[in-house]
Amino acid sequence: MKIKKILNNNAVVVDDHGQEKIAMGGGISFEKGKNDIVDTQRIEKLFVLEDQERYGYLQEMLQKLPEEEIAVSERIISYAEQELQVSFNEHIHIALTDHLSFALERLRNGMIIHNTLLEEIRLLYPAEFEIGLHAKQLITQHLQIDIPEDEVGYIAMHIHTARMNAGAQETATSMAAMIKDMVKDIEYMLHQPLDHKSADYERLISQLKSILQEYEKDQPGSELNRELIQIAVEKYKTLYEQVEEMAENMEDEYDYTFTESQCVLMTIEVNRLRERLGHSS
Repeated sequence: MKIKKILNNNAVVVDDHGQEKIAMGGGISFEKGKNDIVDTQRIEKLFVLEDQERYGYLQEMLQKLPEEEIAVSERIISYAEQELQVSFNEHIHIALTDHLSFALERLRNGMIIHNTLLEEIRLLYPAEFEIGLHAKQLITQHLQIDIPEDEVGYIAMHIHTARMNAGAQETATSMAAMIKDMVKDIEYMLHQPLDHKSADYERLISQLKSILQEYEKDQPGSELNRELIQIAVEKYKTLYEQVEEMAENMEDEYDYTFTESQCVLMTIEVNRLRERLGHSS
């Protein structure tokens, strides 16, 4: 495995039996030059990106960004893979490192980072949020920058996207945004705002996430018993109609089609919440 190009002290482009790859590892290019043999014991990550545009961007990023920022990003990714027991797609190394560098630049310039979905991310993706908190510690320790929890939420979303390994980041972000809008509609049904730090709010977020994920159309066992649906629709007629209206609004806004079963389950959950808050049925 020969060096074709040195990107930084910890990253090189190599020729591995005729295939170009990016090898990363602490001090991998130390006292090395073009055509030198790579010390394989120093290799910690080896990248083969089929997408040439992404591959080129990764090379450029490794050359231009501060090495200490790249190193912290790699520590975050390694920690996340260990905690979640998964191997991420190579694209996370581009997405997270690029995001982190931009976020740190904004913080150094005194720009405020505000994440409007912070509470939803915290509740929807608790494992990823804990990894984000660990990332906050790593960034403080190695870069001497204290990132706000808003940024912890953004890191958690990148980890969640890598974990799911399906679709773009907007998929997970869209669900969080949709749930936040659904909660606003539910607050309108209840005629009162919810305490976003309360157990009731946490349960509601958890239940909405479960309903959206586990009762999607065409999924095995996703449809409720017809008799149960009919009973719920008749018992909670007015509330069910309000939930249907909310579902239509979400469909217009997010292009997500709700099933009848999902509307029934949301109606039951909103009614439970209404009763816990002391409203009459």
